[in-house]
Order: sequence, then structure tokens, then C-alpha cells
Amino acid sequence: MKKAILTPNAPAPIGPYSQGIRSGNMVFLSGQIALDPMTGELNMEDLATETHQVMLNIAALLKEEGLDFSHVVKASIFLSDMNHFQEMNKVYGGYFSDAPPARETVAVLGLPKGVNVEISMTAIAP
Repeated sequence: MKKAILTPNAPAPIGPYSQGIRSGNMVFLSGQIALDPMTGELNMEDLATETHQVMLNIAALLKEEGLDFSHVVKASIFLSDMNHFQEMNKVYGGYFSDAPPARETVAVLGLPKGVNVEISMTAIAP
């Protein structure tokens, strides 16, 4: 049994996908980019700002399911350029206190709407 996650506090899907899916105690969040859910505009002042917006969008999806970053077990990070790694990693790391999730970080040829960072996560609900 699966349930779609939908909140106005994260960007609405721009294609045929859900913001996230809950199946039992597993929560799978679709990749988030730096879209401000209130304005629909990209928040790309600099890479740190862009990464914070991505993490805020993820936080909103987790909160919708009564979760937070401590419940995240896996993250996938996509960058437009590996030269962004250190700055993204500094912001990303600030959202985890202990036992950060498993993850991979890869550079890709292109990301939606020309962004520099996209992150998806998987969490386990208690």
C-alpha cells in the first residue's frame, strides 16, 4: 500500500510524479530543487542559498509525514559541477547532527530548470 505525499509547503510537482511516497514506514522523497514553494520562483542567489532552499523543501516534506532529518537514511545529491561540492556539503552537513545518512553525490550533464543542486532522500518513520 502506498500513499502520495502532498504539501503546499514544498514545490508542486512539475511533471507526472509525487512530491513523495509513503509505503509502510518508508518515505521516498522526489528530488527537490531550489524552487520557493510560495512564489514558484527559483532561489539561486548563490550556491549556499540554493542548497538551503532545497533542504527547506525537503524539511517541509518530512514534516508533512511527522519526520525530520534524523529519520533520513539515504540521500542522493546531483550537482551541475563537482566544483560546487564543498559549498553544497557545508550547507547540507548543517542539517544533520549525528549519524548522517548514506549518500552519493554525482555531477550530471543537466538538472531541471538549469539549477545547480537537486537532492532526493529516503527516510524511515518510527
